[in-house]
Amino acid sequence: MRKISRTHRLPISQSGSDLGGCLRTERLARGHSLGDLARAVGVTKGYLSRLETGKARPSTAMIERLAKALIMDASLFHVLAGYLPTDIKAILYHHPVEAPAILREAFGEYGPHARRAKPTPTGLRPAAGALTFTEMPPNWQGLYELVHADCFEWLEQRAPNSVHAVVTDPPYGLREYTPEEKSKLRGGRGGVWRIPPAFDGCTRSPVPRFTVLTEDDKASLTDFFSRWATRVFRVLVPGGHVFIATNPLVSQFVYLALIQAGFEKRGEIIRLVQTLRGGDRPKNAHKEFAAVTVMPRSCWEPWGVFRKPCEGRVQDNLRKWKTGGLRRISEEHPFCDVIRSSPTRAIEREIAPHPSLKPQGFMRQIVRAALPLGEGIVLDPFMGGGSTIAAACAVGYRSIGIESDLDFYKIAVRAITRLASLVPNGDSDGTSVRAPSKVAQQQQALF
Repeated sequence: MRKISRTHRLPISQSGSDLGGCLRTERLARGHSLGDLARAVGVTKGYLSRLETGKARPSTAMIERLAKALIMDASLFHVLAGYLPTDIKAILYHHPVEAPAILREAFGEYGPHARRAKPTPTGLRPAAGALTFTEMPPNWQGLYELVHADCFEWLEQRAPNSVHAVVTDPPYGLREYTPEEKSKLRGGRGGVWRIPPAFDGCTRSPVPRFTVLTEDDKASLTDFFSRWATRVFRVLVPGGHVFIATNPLVSQFVYLALIQAGFEKRGEIIRLVQTLRGGDRPKNAHKEFAAVTVMPRSCWEPWGVFRKPCEGRVQDNLRKWKTGGLRRISEEHPFCDVIRSSPTRAIEREIAPHPSLKPQGFMRQIVRAALPLGEGIVLDPFMGGGSTIAAACAVGYRSIGIESDLDFYKIAVRAITRLASLVPNGDSDGTSVRAPSKVAQQQQALF
């Protein structure tokens, strides 16, 4: 092994370029422009650009400021800049044979041979709200597990107190995901699914018509979620949260079932998103009742937030189970319950053509919040196209996805790493009339 100099600093030509690549990758992964990060750490764009191109080496104090602004451990930057922390030096000293392999495995993705994305043509910048791939996708092997199974059977076999959070978008109405209705959906005609036309140059996704549910359908819905909530309650650790997507027309059935199973309702996440659902005039009487809307135009999507009761105080539960609260945006700002979100981007739907696919820009925010200390396992028992699992990969969480439909399961298998590699850039399709608050902007800027 090559001897390291007494100062433990690498040549700037090596350490500077590796640090620069890492810094740029982490900045882009959080959606920050060069100017955003420069303002956050109090330096000029020119200086930050020299750091990213390897033409300058930051001081240890500057490394700490950069790491804090990017919400990450400063150790990686210290190593890549040539400043070896004491614990790293101890590893090198006590494991001289294994150390090179360990370091290559830990930091190799930032090295000179790491895979790069194709550069944007000169003079062109991605459009606002566009999604691009990260320059050097990390290795997610072993971080997630996918299971093709019925989630009820899987939950019954799972050990108690073995999952730390659930983030899922279930079949709200049940009818829409029966074999008969899925066949009609895939054929593009008939059934409970409404196939909307292209609008504003975009092909909108099918939406289920919950207004057609019968009393028997509603009773089945209540029974389904009651049985599901009981099983989830058993496998979730004390203090673990459930984030569950629903719809204003059926949320009462879902929420009541969770409460009766023993969960505490902790609020709702309001996803501000404008869709084509609602706002129509009376069918076959549009001209006669031109000033009438049958139901409000949908401009939001509710996500119920529930918690399994803690063992004792929240602080005690956090120490024992690593759960009980939600992960803050930063030390200064809490997680917010209103999130502006555009409909799922076309590039995501191309990767994972599932009718209920949620956008990564939104999913990563709620998945990140679900583990207050960043430790544990996130479960999605209705995985669909894999958006929850992809979001967990993107934020570095372990996760398990369960899907009973073989076609959807295969979509998720192919799509998860590609979705996780996307960099959300912007949250709005331009239809919103109010800018997000400063805290909301900081929450979105994490990704």
